[in-house]
Amino acid sequence: MSFNSSIEWTGDTWNPVTGCTKVSPGCKNCYAERFALRLQKIGQTKYAAGFNLTLHPTVLYEPYNWKSGRVVFVCSMSDLFHEKVPADFIIQAFQIMADTPRHIYQILTKRPERLLALSDKLPWPDNIWMGVSVESARYINRIDILRQVPASTRFLSLEPLLGPLPRLNLDNIHWVIVGGESGPGARPLKSDWVHDVKSLCDSCQIPFFFKQWGGVNKKRTGRLFEGRTWSELPHKYSTFA
Repeated sequence: MSFNSSIEWTGDTWNPVTGCTKVSPGCKNCYAERFALRLQKIGQTKYAAGFNLTLHPTVLYEPYNWKSGRVVFVCSMSDLFHEKVPADFIIQAFQIMADTPRHIYQILTKRPERLLALSDKLPWPDNIWMGVSVESARYINRIDILRQVPASTRFLSLEPLLGPLPRLNLDNIHWVIVGGESGPGARPLKSDWVHDVKSLCDSCQIPFFFKQWGGVNKKRTGRLFEGRTWSELPHKYSTFA
């Protein structure tokens, strides 16, 4: 399995849901919203509704057609646990993920309360990695909720990281991704914030992935931190590779 994608920590995307609504400051300059509106302008039928939340039931079944194993970011253009996504649709998506254990599925949400409310109705095989996005100390409680979910791999996307996380607790967390914001209006990422998270990961022996510095031109700013790239993966990845 390879991680060859414009999103550095995944290989492919799967979007049975597109569109979303903003829930916290990390959503302000949402890349998915910009991309969806761009696709709408060029006539892409899947994005006819722009960034309004839309279900795509036929897309649900795509993983059955992928023969070789993939690393897949689920709902890169939405949040599967958005309040307008029916519970039955979420359960069906999870069952399809469970039915296709040759693939690794990576799911992120900013709505962990709904995730927890549905978690006992969902299958949790090892190929489903569940994560939350946390952009500042104000939203660190999302991690506490994630800890209550019976996923075998729990991960954090600290992106866009908008401030320090002095009270970050990594108990029962298995992977940490850190990144800055990219695109128009990108807010800065400070090296001290990254260093503190990296040091904590080191002390807890948790894999650390530095995605990007971000900025208007993320290719120019790159993803070097302390002189190298950091692309560590959850320890369980080796059982799939």
